[in-house]
Amino acid sequence: MTMSDPIADMLTRIRNANTAKHDTVDIPASKMKIAIANILLDEGYITKYDVVEDGAFQTIRVTLKYGADKNEKVISGLKRISKPGLRVYANCEELPKVLGGLGTAIISTNQGVITDKEARKLGVGGEVLAFVW
Repeated sequence: MTMSDPIADMLTRIRNANTAKHDTVDIPASKMKIAIANILLDEGYITKYDVVEDGAFQTIRVTLKYGADKNEKVISGLKRISKPGLRVYANCEELPKVLGGLGTAIISTNQGVITDKEARKLGVGGEVLAFVW
């Protein structure tokens, strides 16, 4: 069955695994999802990710990050902003700040998939994919 929004599926899988306090979560791979996982890794929301080959398909295995005990979650929220039915775009002056700069907005630009801070520094806008806090 075809999926209408694979990025929302990725974020939901991470959110559900985080709520259930799992160590890892497997997500079907694509270039966009690998770029999002790379941002989550760079911003310190996940420990690591690996691209695993299982037959003809690739899977991203994301290792989630927790505090001293598993009751402290590093990712307290994930939200998909731009959806297939309603795309959300922002130029460099209108880029959103998540929780007053404490969270991260993931933006798809012509420079690649980057965070809101990098987009402001480069002076580019694009599609607002998701918020992470």
